[in-house]
Amino acid sequence: MQAAVVPEAGADFEVVEREVADPDPTEVRVAVDACGICHSDAFVVEGTFPGVTYPRIPGHEVVGRVDAAGADVTAWSEGDRVGAGWHGGHCFTCDPCRRGDFLQCENAEITGLSFDGGYAEYATVPSEAVAAVPDDLDAVDAAPLLCAGVTTYNALRNSDARPGDLVAVVGVGGLGHLGVQYAHAAGFETVAVSRSPDKREMAADLGADHFVDASETDPAEALQDLGGAKVVLSTAPSANAVESVIGGLGTNGEAVVVGLPGDPVPTDVQHLIGTCGAVSGWGSGHARDSQDTLEFSSLREITPVVETFGLSDVGTAYDRMMNNDARFRAVLDI
Repeated sequence: MQAAVVPEAGADFEVVEREVADPDPTEVRVAVDACGICHSDAFVVEGTFPGVTYPRIPGHEVVGRVDAAGADVTAWSEGDRVGAGWHGGHCFTCDPCRRGDFLQCENAEITGLSFDGGYAEYATVPSEAVAAVPDDLDAVDAAPLLCAGVTTYNALRNSDARPGDLVAVVGVGGLGHLGVQYAHAAGFETVAVSRSPDKREMAADLGADHFVDASETDPAEALQDLGGAKVVLSTAPSANAVESVIGGLGTNGEAVVVGLPGDPVPTDVQHLIGTCGAVSGWGSGHARDSQDTLEFSSLREITPVVETFGLSDVGTAYDRMMNNDARFRAVLDI
């Protein structure tokens, strides 16, 4: 098979020939149709995640069909259309797993970090890390939903927001353009907050009821003028962006952070006390969460905006993603 490999931390991608691996008894082998490129893949390329061994094939937004199933696998069969996301499996035996909290597994694996991922024609994945992909979702469209999609969808559905509540999405980028769609489809009064005024029309097309130009307007004041936000979903990887909207929370409001800022976030504790507000974080989801995301996306015709690349152009695709040039997700069309 052809595979895009990071030979060592900090090295350029190499597209090489590899033997197609046989799945272990509890794994499935996936013939990859598409794999999204995510900012978190930098953990592999730059060597900043502990425990990554090299050479390594990145990629945790994998969509394809089961090519072979391990001897102990009963849930999946050859030909099943499947996907695998960031959560690459769990041990079933640690205390969080025994409580059903697989996302907090003490021995969890990560697709494309703990084992080879989807920048290749085939990938072997633990069977519990696999989600069914609806037939009417194109593989290129489905791939980013296994990371950016499940992160934003799962964060919103696990919040206290209810239909009709004011929900703001900070950032209209790789995460945020999906967050706006999910918020609209869930029946929230949806506010898009962005420092890019040229995204106003796109935000409206995605379902935003209001647009706040944070380059010209204090977003906290704008949200308070709208009645105060029940939830602010912060997708922009900026400490300033998070700080700027906390004052826009209404009573019992919550700022849910899914975009990882590079710096500490100052917090207006007085406002949180006065509103009984909160700031929390949310990270992705397990395979069933991914499947829920895919099924809801299919039901409501929610798809990402993507740029596609061939496997041989992996370096260009990765650079466009890292430089924030891609609108909005880069996907390898294997």
